[in-house]
Amino acid sequence: MAAKISPAIKAYYDSLDDIHQRGASNEGATRIAFQNLLDEAGKPYKIKVIAEKTIEGDKKRNIRLDGILVDDLQLRRGYWEAKDTKDDLETEILKKMQAGYPLTNTLFEDTRFAVLYQEKQRKGKYDLRNQAELTQLLDQFVGYTPPQFEEYHKAVAHFKQEIPNLAASLTKNIEDTKKVNKRFVAAFNNFLDLCRKSLNPATTAEQVEDMLKQHILTERIFRSIFQNPDFVRRNAIAAELEKMVDALVSQAFSRDAFFQKTDYFYRPIEDTARTITDYSEKQALLNALYEQFFQAYSTKTADTHGIVYTPAEIVRWMVASVQKALESEFGQRLESPGVHIIDPCVGTGTFMMEILRQIPDSMLEEKYDKELHANEVQLLPYYIAAQNIEHAYFERMGHYAPFPGLCFVDTLDLTDSPQLSMFAEENTERIEAQKAAPIRVVIGNPPYNVGQENENDNNKNRKYPVIDKQIAETYAKSSKATNKNALSDPYVKFFRWATNRLGDRDGIVCYVSNNSFLEQFAFDGMRKQLLQDFTRIYTFDLGGNVRKNPKLSGTKNNVFGIQVGVSITLLIKNSAHPERQLFYTRLDEFWTNQQKLKHLETTKDFTSENWQQLAPDARYTWLTEGLAADFDSFTPIGTKEAKSGTLLEAETIFKTYGRGVATSRDDWAYDFDVEELERKIKLFIDNYNAEVARWARRGADKTLVDDFVKYDDKVIKWSESLKARLATGKYIKFDEALIRKSLYRPFCRQFLYFDRMLNERVYVFPSIFPTGGTEVENIVICVSSVGQRAPFATLVTNIIPNLSLTVIDPFQCFPFYTYAEDGTERRENITDWALEKYRAHYGDERISKWDIFHYIYAVLHAPAYRQKYAANLKRDLPRIPFVAAEAFRSYVAAGARLAELHRDYEKVKEYPLTRLENKDVTMNWRVDEKGMRLSPDKSSLRYNEWLTLANIPPRVFDYKLGNRSALDWVIDQYRVSTDARSGLHHDPNDPDEPRAIVKLVGQVIQVSLETLTLIESLPPLA
Repeated sequence: MAAKISPAIKAYYDSLDDIHQRGASNEGATRIAFQNLLDEAGKPYKIKVIAEKTIEGDKKRNIRLDGILVDDLQLRRGYWEAKDTKDDLETEILKKMQAGYPLTNTLFEDTRFAVLYQEKQRKGKYDLRNQAELTQLLDQFVGYTPPQFEEYHKAVAHFKQEIPNLAASLTKNIEDTKKVNKRFVAAFNNFLDLCRKSLNPATTAEQVEDMLKQHILTERIFRSIFQNPDFVRRNAIAAELEKMVDALVSQAFSRDAFFQKTDYFYRPIEDTARTITDYSEKQALLNALYEQFFQAYSTKTADTHGIVYTPAEIVRWMVASVQKALESEFGQRLESPGVHIIDPCVGTGTFMMEILRQIPDSMLEEKYDKELHANEVQLLPYYIAAQNIEHAYFERMGHYAPFPGLCFVDTLDLTDSPQLSMFAEENTERIEAQKAAPIRVVIGNPPYNVGQENENDNNKNRKYPVIDKQIAETYAKSSKATNKNALSDPYVKFFRWATNRLGDRDGIVCYVSNNSFLEQFAFDGMRKQLLQDFTRIYTFDLGGNVRKNPKLSGTKNNVFGIQVGVSITLLIKNSAHPERQLFYTRLDEFWTNQQKLKHLETTKDFTSENWQQLAPDARYTWLTEGLAADFDSFTPIGTKEAKSGTLLEAETIFKTYGRGVATSRDDWAYDFDVEELERKIKLFIDNYNAEVARWARRGADKTLVDDFVKYDDKVIKWSESLKARLATGKYIKFDEALIRKSLYRPFCRQFLYFDRMLNERVYVFPSIFPTGGTEVENIVICVSSVGQRAPFATLVTNIIPNLSLTVIDPFQCFPFYTYAEDGTERRENITDWALEKYRAHYGDERISKWDIFHYIYAVLHAPAYRQKYAANLKRDLPRIPFVAAEAFRSYVAAGARLAELHRDYEKVKEYPLTRLENKDVTMNWRVDEKGMRLSPDKSSLRYNEWLTLANIPPRVFDYKLGNRSALDWVIDQYRVSTDARSGLHHDPNDPDEPRAIVKLVGQVIQVSLETLTLIESLPPLA
């Protein structure tokens, strides 16, 4: 029997057949087919093909190859050259060898035959039309690792593995040295003081230790890769750190002895670095090492500062676009005298090196010395940038000169109070020169990270009083959003900083950044301000937001390989052309990152893109596609003005509304078992009160709370408000009455410890469900909040809902009643204005507020409403249209039944599923650690080893809340689990009602089917 052909080889043969059928057989036509084959063959080895790459050959002449194979550490693993079928392959190979083509692992092919060389030895000739020979060739070529690279990969893996141990060893040496070496203590404290004055007033001793350890662990690699042994003497910051190192080793600790035990992995890295002559490849190698280092050494730092490298294609496109914009807008170029350029977050220097390449030799020295500026606040990228930029200059000019425009400083600090002192006089002089420079161009890749998810990471974005105040007075003040937390993202601060830095001057800002500002409601004020501050805006949406579009596969559609969307923004301020214009274009969301980068490489700059001019609406929405104009004419379900009480008569349906409860410690504050919840909360309170007592005993030690607390999820899950309570010395007392029922996720009830002290935000719920008794009579409609990423969802409940019912998005909740916080003074929350409006519209005085409540719930479920107004519901709370008079009562009835089904789902009769029992397993109603799992066709559900529930109707999965069906939510939540960080165990099984979960599965299926029947029977909206 013939061997099965691999999909990649079949695709290759099919491509060739298609090419030949179209009458094309030249190298240009067939090359892409073989390139795709190599790409597929390389995936298991983490190897990709870089097409049409120019390198220096063995005879020191530049040669252009059809492709180079590179691995995940950016090392060259092979070379590929394609020839025409009409050429004589052997003759062409001889020509290439004479031209100096490398033969370490090189493949020559003409679609019929291929010849492989490895380590200058011919390995054989292969018939590409023979599947077996082609398979053998691919294995030999793509799977080959040069011996020195094999050692290098082992060394890098060892390097990454050993970094934590080496850092720990260094930490111990530093702490031991502090006890006996006064010279080191003085040097350390001096450096700490300089950091607090120069970089961040809140710099801790731990952070200074980190800088010292990073310097010691990596400077040897820098020296060997760049062949620059004088770097620590030439660089002002490295020289300052070396003073600490000298003090550190002056007595007990030997630097040479420390490195002697690390030779086994440093040496292969150094040996490999010496074999690389191409400087861009040295940079790629160092960047890869740097990424490996931070992954192992400090993931927190990588997260906060966005350690992501900008692909060369993006850098070139942006620099070329700035060049074109300078020419068209101002008649200038990058090299023009007086055009000062700054990269405020230079990273490893890629933008600045590309700018150097664009400047003619005759003008480079003057530009380099006076008009190029760059800042970096992280030590390692600062080192790399210095060496990269200075080496790039050296290669161009033939002599070394330090880059005077590079500053070790936090850019966002430069808007705050004047620096008191810097690390060294040279750095101070550089910063002062930069502050005085009339910046004309700002370009770069600012960090983006909206904030830490877990307070116990102690990794918050830093606050900058001046820039934060400016954002509050512009972007935030102009916003109509209630929740403006997204404006704390560092990239937003850099947009504000760049605008400020241009000041009254005309100029250009070009950033590649998170693209959240394009659509999210919280950025409406930022969008408004940008159009006021700049005359022309070009936004190139590169997409790649995995969280927004779950159809994307992992991160392969993102140019950075991350999960948030990315865009390039070109902002132009030209007072000679004051008309405001906004342009937008985007790439296919489903293109891979390589396709997107190839597009940028092909178009070269912004003048070759297909721009669409946008006309923002009155609310500064830029992307208005899909918005229905009639939505704004409908009655608002709720407004901020009505909620705040600023209007005498609120023209809205509900007076007040609010978010669900956010605990910031769900694993501690929620549980299926009331006794387990009580045990956890008592333990948590004991641990917290012990910390309050420890805080009170600290005496003269005025350590900041962030540095005082012990970060351990197994003891206390800290949050911002809990730290604030600790700082005021507030103790917590357990109260059994605070244990309440809560809707944690759709159709998943748990117990909640409902307490202002232990819940980060309770919002308005103390006035909605203040007591257990109010759960009998009150009910709330929960809806996806503005800016939701998942499809719009709504659900009613008569118990306290969690803020993120569907995990991804927060929910706003509209109650029928509100109360005083002791449960008295019940008030209807639907306005009298709304009641009169409905009665007048339908000419029916019998309409009640309950009718309106149920009518709204039905409208929110109507498929036509959700489909037509999907875009509107992402930027606004729902607005409710009037249906035809004859349809009103049908909507009321449907809404009442939907509310009953969703609120009382545990009372619904079960859908009759077929129970398949495993006779080899003892009867058991418990959901086990493996959890419930659907079969591939979703027709049956593995409940546990003993029981399978079969004959699930396919239609049940059409009823969704967010990205999941109601049944999927039950499967997801009702599982035995242990939280990795806190170690807390969650078990949904109820020993008093062992069949409860099986029953719930049947009930939710029945609820889903009835819901679908009801919403599909609703009359048309109009």
